[in-house]
Amino acid sequence: MRLLTLTLLAAWPLAGFAAEQVVDPETGLVTWQIETAGIQVQLTQISPDQTRAFYQARGFSPDAAERYARECVFMTVVRNIGELPIQHNLANWRYVPAGQPPRAIRSKVAWEHLWKRQGVAESARIAFTWAQFPATQTFSPGDWNQGMTTYNVPRGGPFDLRFVWRAGGKIHSGKLEQVRCANEDS
Repeated sequence: MRLLTLTLLAAWPLAGFAAEQVVDPETGLVTWQIETAGIQVQLTQISPDQTRAFYQARGFSPDAAERYARECVFMTVVRNIGELPIQHNLANWRYVPAGQPPRAIRSKVAWEHLWKRQGVAESARIAFTWAQFPATQTFSPGDWNQGMTTYNVPRGGPFDLRFVWRAGGKIHSGKLEQVRCANEDS
C-alpha cells in the first residue's frame, strides 16, 4: 500500500515543531503525526463504520456501539523517541474545537459509568477498557502504546490537540493542529 504524505508546517509555540499528515489512498482516512522533544504522537481517524463493527464484535449492542461511533474516534499512538523516560497523564491533554474553549478527553471511567447505565455486559466493558488509550503511563526510551481516544466534535469539524508529558523532571507540551474527525462515509 502506498501512502500519500503531506507535510504541514504551522506556527508552533516552540521552534522545531512540524506535523505530518498522511492520507491512506484506499480508505481516505488521515493520520496526523508530530515528533518533538523525545515524543511522537499520532492520531489516525477511525470511521464510524469501523467503530460500530469493532464494538459489536466485542459484545456491544448496536445501540451502544452507535453511541460510541457518534463520537470522533481516533487511534492514538505515543512513542518515546528520546533518551529519557517520559510520563503522560491523559487527564492533562486538551482538545480545542474551532472557536470553543479547551475540553478534557472523556476518561475510561466516564465511559464505564455510561456503559453500566446502558446495561453493556461486563465482558464487552472489559474489551472496551483494553482498547482505550491508557490514562497514565511511563514510557522508557523506545517504548510505545496505542489505544482509542474520543473527541466530541462534529463530523469533519477541526480541532487542535494539546498533549502534555513529563521528561527529565520538566513538563513539556505539543500540539497537533487542524485535526479532523472522519466523515460518515470514510
